[in-house]
Amino acid sequence: LLLTKHLRPWRLQAGNGEATGLLTGYFEPQLAASRQRHGAFQWPLHALPTDPVLRRTPRRDIGADPRFAALALAYVDDPFALLQLQIQGSGRLVMRDATGAERITRVAFAGHNDQPFESVARALLERGELRDASWRALSDWARRHPAKVSDALAINPRVVYFREEALPDAAVGPRGAQGVPLTPGRSVAVDRSFIPLGTPLWLDSSEPLSTTPLRRLVLAQDTGGAILGAVRADLFWGWGQDAALQAGRTKQPLRLWALWPEGAPPATPKP
Repeated sequence: LLLTKHLRPWRLQAGNGEATGLLTGYFEPQLAASRQRHGAFQWPLHALPTDPVLRRTPRRDIGADPRFAALALAYVDDPFALLQLQIQGSGRLVMRDATGAERITRVAFAGHNDQPFESVARALLERGELRDASWRALSDWARRHPAKVSDALAINPRVVYFREEALPDAAVGPRGAQGVPLTPGRSVAVDRSFIPLGTPLWLDSSEPLSTTPLRRLVLAQDTGGAILGAVRADLFWGWGQDAALQAGRTKQPLRLWALWPEGAPPATPKP
């Protein structure tokens, strides 16, 4: 009631007047991990190197450089889950100590190696090694072809580096570009050149793989390299397997309204 009393909706549209855009989804991956390399836990995620030359090392060359051993934060048992973590930019690691007690920690984006991003899934599809590009299909492929995994990952030279953060409350989402924790189902990533962070938005789309309407108030609290345009949003679904499934299925037409104070036209955002 307060929103409708004080805010006015402004429909967003592209420069050509098109008012329908695209809604996608993202999530916070949760991976089993180990502090030490052993057994199936062979795939490291690294802290950001302080040496700018070392930081720019392509993925293919990292494993052969002994300087990266000291930068390993943890090791995971699924190379494509690690690639997914790097694409999403943050995630949770589930580790067990010597007593078997479970501890969850968060890793957040700290930078990348300035190399171009290339889709491993697309390359494997084009080679006929995959029939679909789901993360489950990629992980299954890795288990069937362990000798091919390193070469497949090297298709994408970009590596994302992480920093570790405490996770005192597992019910709190990762921090987005606005600097506040993301809320599942209510936080979206947007293109800041069109929508300032913190803007309340009315989202009009449909549920993944359904015609059931998805209409709700969301907040622009994050950004993403692939989120470009005025009528474009990436909905944060949360963390864990259910969120991963929802995010992977989200690719629907979208209409957006920005909610601004009554009597005040939308501000002109800056990139």
